[in-house]
Amino acid sequence: DAPSLIEVPLLTQQWLDLAFVHWAVEPAVVAGLLPRGTVPDTHDGLTYVGLVAFRMHRVGWLGLPGVPYLGTFPETNVRLYSVDGHGRRGVVFRSMDASRLIPVVMGRVGFRLPYLWSRMSVRTAGDTVTYRSSRRWPGPRGARSLITVRIGERIGEPTALEHFLTARWGMHNAFFGGPEPLAYLPNDHPRWPLYRADLLTCEQDLVTAAGLPAPADAPVSVLYS
Repeated sequence: DAPSLIEVPLLTQQWLDLAFVHWAVEPAVVAGLLPRGTVPDTHDGLTYVGLVAFRMHRVGWLGLPGVPYLGTFPETNVRLYSVDGHGRRGVVFRSMDASRLIPVVMGRVGFRLPYLWSRMSVRTAGDTVTYRSSRRWPGPRGARSLITVRIGERIGEPTALEHFLTARWGMHNAFFGGPEPLAYLPNDHPRWPLYRADLLTCEQDLVTAAGLPAPADAPVSVLYS
């Protein structure tokens, strides 16, 4: 279940036109990539690598109105799934490609998050959505993705796996870097309205650029919201 409402949010934002693409991996494959104090979160003995593409919309600070230009941009994340010693389940971002340089710098400097500046677009044509990215800075330059999904039927009740992959109520990060203690940043939002989706195109090297093995098999889950 979602956490109780956050009284004073640090950030407010919307995620729109969102595609979740997931591959299953053995926990040992990703354990060394998680912050100290966390272990891979698992479902039926496996954990997952997520490639999540969307439009960030009107990011705002401390309850202020969202910013229309600097706070609105395409983003594509590579993320892992974590749980800490307090039982808090979250995500760990391995890379966060975004198309606005100022938010990228703020995310890297202010929060020690792996933001990267990329050329990006999100295009909708009928029931298909195409996400493109090509990395500019800091690298590896040219790391790219081309993802096209066809939106299918609305999901009335997500499966246990679909809930595991999408109902994540916070992120783990060593926000101050180095030996500083692990931090957990909670979030609060309604459950995603999920749709089945067909993956028409997935040409990408963002997963390997994030330090993970290239997916050997087809994704086990493709969803749209």
